[in-house]
Amino acid sequence: MNEIKEIRLHGRGGLGTVKAAESLVYAAVMDGIYANSIPFFGFERQGAPVTAYLRISQDPIRPKNRVYKPHAVVVMDPTLMKAVDVFEGIRENGIFVINTALDPKQLNIDPKVKTIVTVDANSIAMEILNNAITNTVMLGALIKGTGWVSLDRVMDKAGELWGEKNRQAVMRGFQDAKVTNL
Repeated sequence: MNEIKEIRLHGRGGLGTVKAAESLVYAAVMDGIYANSIPFFGFERQGAPVTAYLRISQDPIRPKNRVYKPHAVVVMDPTLMKAVDVFEGIRENGIFVINTALDPKQLNIDPKVKTIVTVDANSIAMEILNNAITNTVMLGALIKGTGWVSLDRVMDKAGELWGEKNRQAVMRGFQDAKVTNL
C-alpha cells in the first residue's frame, strides 16, 4: 500500500459510522501505518444520513478534507442507496462494501466497482449485540475486502472501545462477508 487509500463510509445517525472510522484510524496506527478520519454529519439527528471519510497510508497523510475519489465505499444501511449517491467519485476498480442479505447480482452497482463485499450486518448485530448497530460488523467486512488494516488490531480496538461482544461482531463480519470480484 504505497498510495493513500481513501474510504468513504455512509450510514445513519446512531449506527456508529463516525466511530467506525475513528476506530479504524486507531487500529491502523497500532499497525504502524498512518491514518486520519473526517466526519460529516449534515443534519445531526438520529437516523439522518452521516458520512465519514478515512485515509490510510504507509506515509504521512497531509490532506484533511473530505474524500472525493474513494478507493472503497462502505454502506452501513442499504436504504441509503436510494437517498444518497453512494458511488459518487468512486475510482476505477473500486471496492464496495454493503450491509445486505441480497446477492450482488441483485444490486445496482456502478460499473467502476471491481469488488463487492456483502454481509448481512443487521442479522449479525442483532444476534451478537441484540441491537441493530452495524458498525463493528461492517469493519470486519471492510477488512476482508481490502486487507488494508489487520483484523486483529481492528478487533482489539473494537473490544477496547465497546466491549467483547463488538470484538466478536468484527470477527463475524469478517467471517460471513462474501467477496465477489467482477
